[in-house]
Amino acid sequence: MSEEPRTSRIQRQVVQLILDRRLTAGAPLPTEAELMESLGVSRNSVREALKALQALDIVEIRHGYGTYVGQASLTPLVDGLTFRTLARHDDDTGALDEILQVREVLEVGLIRRVAATVTEAELGKLEDVVTRMESAGGTGRSFPELDREFHEVLYASLGNDLVPQLLAAFWTVFRRVSGARGRPDDPSPEITVRRHRDIVDALRARDAEGAQRAMAVHFRGIEARAAQESRGVG
Repeated sequence: MSEEPRTSRIQRQVVQLILDRRLTAGAPLPTEAELMESLGVSRNSVREALKALQALDIVEIRHGYGTYVGQASLTPLVDGLTFRTLARHDDDTGALDEILQVREVLEVGLIRRVAATVTEAELGKLEDVVTRMESAGGTGRSFPELDREFHEVLYASLGNDLVPQLLAAFWTVFRRVSGARGRPDDPSPEITVRRHRDIVDALRARDAEGAQRAMAVHFRGIEARAAQESRGVG
């Protein structure tokens, strides 16, 4: 078995230190000198490890102030998936389809739980977003940010902080790749509005199966548009 690279080992040790000391986001880490002494490594080795951890948002290096525990956001995942998708030059549609399929599996599966947990106040917020979609569509404007807001509000009742972060990550990747590929915004805003309203109507009726069907239809429409655009149709 090959020996673990030094930088990787130091990264793991710094992460373990954060966990052992139960440090939270924004908490200061030991100084470079203290890390050198406790880990028995050189200053350059400590700096290399911290830079690698900063790229993962595990630590935040504030020059002149020190190093702090990072937010551990999904930004590295977003950046990596965006590059992975854009790098597939020979399979543009397939790469986007993969992103959509992951989103669909998550959302169609989760919407059933939402039907049982969503509150009247949250339904009101969803109705408000759809109404603003209608207003934007009526003036010929696209509304990607409203679409994102809808899906963020949609899962609030689950009380799972990871769900909106993960869905937002895949949404961001899809938007970035679509923008880089020069894909137009939603060519059929009225259909998009109707599909979002169908989701809200099913949830208001506490119809879990209907909500799942409405969500699946919503994604079928996104996938169909992506395929048409890749063929230069529509």
